[in-house]
Amino acid sequence: MKEFSKLSRRQQHMMRFMHHYTRERGYPPSIREIGEECDIGSTSVVNYNLNKLVDAGYIERSGKVSRGLRIVAAIPGLAPAPRIYGAPAQPRVALVGRIAAGEPISLPEDIGHHIDEDDYIAVPPQLLGGFDESEVYALTVRGDSMVDSMIQDGDIVILRRQHTADNGEMVAAWLPEANETTLKHFYREADSIRLQPANNAYEPIYVHPANCEVKGKVLSVMRSFR
Repeated sequence: MKEFSKLSRRQQHMMRFMHHYTRERGYPPSIREIGEECDIGSTSVVNYNLNKLVDAGYIERSGKVSRGLRIVAAIPGLAPAPRIYGAPAQPRVALVGRIAAGEPISLPEDIGHHIDEDDYIAVPPQLLGGFDESEVYALTVRGDSMVDSMIQDGDIVILRRQHTADNGEMVAAWLPEANETTLKHFYREADSIRLQPANNAYEPIYVHPANCEVKGKVLSVMRSFR
């Protein structure tokens, strides 16, 4: 067995994360996801450490497929990870940022901004609600105001790009005056829009209709494995 203890603490963390992610999802994490998990802000630093793991014989990399990582050496205390290269042949959806399930947070208004290749995620077809992958996008949830709707911090919500919603639908709502966005149930009332959380610890948000733009309706949720 290779001497796992000789890897840096960061590299050991990366190996364990790749192992758990691959066993849970059936395909490896992206560079961006590894960076988020290991608190690394630069993809070049992630790549540097991955290349060190290649040199040490722990993983193999391929640039010919999306998420082209494969664990090839044992990790002490863990069962062998599936020897898989890349994500399965599934629809790929742009993961464009984060959204607050709690207090509103900032998010670029234009969800059609440039998306790097590494920011696309594989999504099971049944989570697209029958829509083409070009009609949907994904956001990572931050906060706990939607827990009673079975959406937890760290989950990924899949949304259809649309600018209207019926009462009760869960939407990504952009609040132009505050330059913020939030994930809530949408209700149109007499002279305002009510953005309703699904957690009694939070108060609803009331805004003038002119200060609320629907950016997408939630179709499904991908659970965080952590």
